[in-house]
Amino acid sequence: MMRARSVARLAAATLAGTLAAVTIGVGVSSAHVSVNPREATQGGYAKLAFRVPNERDNAGTTKVEVALPADAPLASVSVRPMPGWTVQVEKTTLAKPIEMHGSQVTEAPSKITWTAEGGNANMIKPGQFQEFEISAGPLPEVDTMIFKALQTYSNGEVVRWIEEPSADGSEPEHPAPVLKLAKAPAKDAAATPAAGSNNIATVSASDTTNTDDGRTGWALTFGIAGLVAGLAGLGFGLLAWRRRPAAGSVAK
Repeated sequence: MMRARSVARLAAATLAGTLAAVTIGVGVSSAHVSVNPREATQGGYAKLAFRVPNERDNAGTTKVEVALPADAPLASVSVRPMPGWTVQVEKTTLAKPIEMHGSQVTEAPSKITWTAEGGNANMIKPGQFQEFEISAGPLPEVDTMIFKALQTYSNGEVVRWIEEPSADGSEPEHPAPVLKLAKAPAKDAAATPAAGSNNIATVSASDTTNTDDGRTGWALTFGIAGLVAGLAGLGFGLLAWRRRPAAGSVAK
């Protein structure tokens, strides 16, 4: 009887540990609004994908707003159509014109808003994510671009992904998507482009999916490891219980 109780306690503790490990894994995999790829080159063009996960169990995402940095304007922005979503690009007059292909640009995009059509039919549902893509350039000569974003849910909640990176390197609660920009190689060191080529950087679909999936993969690995360890402990406990002496037996 005592041994049976011990095994029962062991099984309960093992199950609790397994659930804790899986829960930790799920917590780590929780994602924020991000921009992919995470790095690009100054002066070039790039395809940028804003990845928006739905982090609520009782509501879906119906609107996404992305502010383009005013201190590092983009002269050219084109938007990839998203089935089931409307898109609006707002522009602003620049305090200081920027040059693009030998011409002065006095107006630049300042904000992009994607809105789900048909009420909740096309919203990002619980457990899902969506990527909203743009092509932009020339990328400014700055180290980073910060894209502050607002995520609106079907229940009226608005999550503000607007917090800039902290000085100590710790991640804020609602970080804004950040794109790091590397300096372009010196002209004398760069390879001579082929005739008719241009300076447009292309990003494959795999480039926009691998950056965040690594974090999710590690979380899943830890969760599976915890589950395996818990099941192994439970198996050993049951084996010990089955090998106990029969009730009422007395050593002679």
